[in-house]
Amino acid sequence: MCVAYPGRVISVDGLTAVVDFNGNKVKAMTGLRKVKPGDRVLVHAGCILQVVEDKEADELDEIFAELDAAIREDRAEREARLTGQSL
Repeated sequence: MCVAYPGRVISVDGLTAVVDFNGNKVKAMTGLRKVKPGDRVLVHAGCILQVVEDKEADELDEIFAELDAAIREDRAEREARLTGQSL
């Protein structure tokens, strides 16, 4: 199983697209899907696997933000236990 974070296509040049993931721009191969600038896409191993609707991409963004918050909270709680501090 893989987990793919949605990015936005910035540009397309032949079979290569530049995809923006919250400011982190990466090159991805477009050979599996036709894409255009502005498309929201899922990328795995350097290949665009799927074009997703904005609503679905926004939902994925929210899920990842919730996971990130939970991980940060858990990390802070563990660090506090290790140092004997309370939150």
